[in-house]
Amino acid sequence: MAAAAASSADGQEVPNKRVILKRYVSGFPSEDDMEVVTGTARLAVPPGTAAMVVKNLYVSCDPYMRGRMTKHDRPSYVPDFVVGEALVNFGVCKVIASGHPDFKVGDLVWGMTGWEEYTFVPKPESFFKINHPELPLSYYTGVLGMPGLTAWAGFFDVGKPKNGDYVFVSAASGAVGQLVGQFAKLTGCYVVGSAGSDEKVSLLKSKFGFDEAFNYKKEQDLDAALRRYFPEGIDIYFENVGGRTLEAVLSNMRNHGRIPTCGMISQYNLEEPEGVHNLFQIVAKRLRMEGFIVMDYYGQYHKFEQEMAGYLKEGKITYVEDIADGLEKAPAALIGLFTGRNVGKQLVAVARE
Repeated sequence: MAAAAASSADGQEVPNKRVILKRYVSGFPSEDDMEVVTGTARLAVPPGTAAMVVKNLYVSCDPYMRGRMTKHDRPSYVPDFVVGEALVNFGVCKVIASGHPDFKVGDLVWGMTGWEEYTFVPKPESFFKINHPELPLSYYTGVLGMPGLTAWAGFFDVGKPKNGDYVFVSAASGAVGQLVGQFAKLTGCYVVGSAGSDEKVSLLKSKFGFDEAFNYKKEQDLDAALRRYFPEGIDIYFENVGGRTLEAVLSNMRNHGRIPTCGMISQYNLEEPEGVHNLFQIVAKRLRMEGFIVMDYYGQYHKFEQEMAGYLKEGKITYVEDIADGLEKAPAALIGLFTGRNVGKQLVAVARE
């Protein structure tokens, strides 16, 4: 947060710890590409504006942030980070000051905020009030926030599952994948997930209810592994990885299969993306491969929140988090996503209210 952006004649000025981007990244990012610094923040909004100031309680680490750490010639669906300014991502916050009629001091909200202790929000319209504070607030960075809405929209709206479908989920123990697998089971599907460690494979089967799971790092031939787990083929592949995983899956899809395309984490740190050499399978099998962006589903958020809160309270959905304590741990937590260091949803606790 730039202190000047929140300047006002009144309001306490306080220290504001921040995680800034030091330089744009090429290839695999490192913790040294970010820096934890301390500036100041004013806990007030300019008179007559609809802005607000929030205290950040939890901030989310998500793979898509890697793309924002590189300067691009062409704009993407989210802007690049700015060198010298705080990183930005979804977080859970408490309203400290507000000129917006929909947000009052003390409200708990979630939305796009800074990786810092306090953030000035000039346009709060994209924030959502938290309607179930009886559930862990950290859940609003994951199962009740952007990753949860992503899993719900991608699986049900794009994937269009049917009872008895055969479902494969890559990066299945992550923030989105663990939910997709559970949605599949609630729908009456057979579901298999891939993950990068034996610990995560065990978690998929014992906690999340996947029918089967495998450690992709131990499979020299992914095509053979998928034939083993899906002898009759795959109806829905929830795509989180890309590259050779996508290539192997295309050979194992059933006719008229669906591939909701959420992300391709295997490609984010490559200087040259890997090619997929069997794309004609999309034609031969009449497949539908569709990318989607969670922001397109914000209008359905309240329906999703009520449905998901119900699942959680009834014990139909379970969720695993990996919480790093303090902004000092945030750079390492983000980098860890790309080596699979986290188990479950990775987030950072900035303050416990």
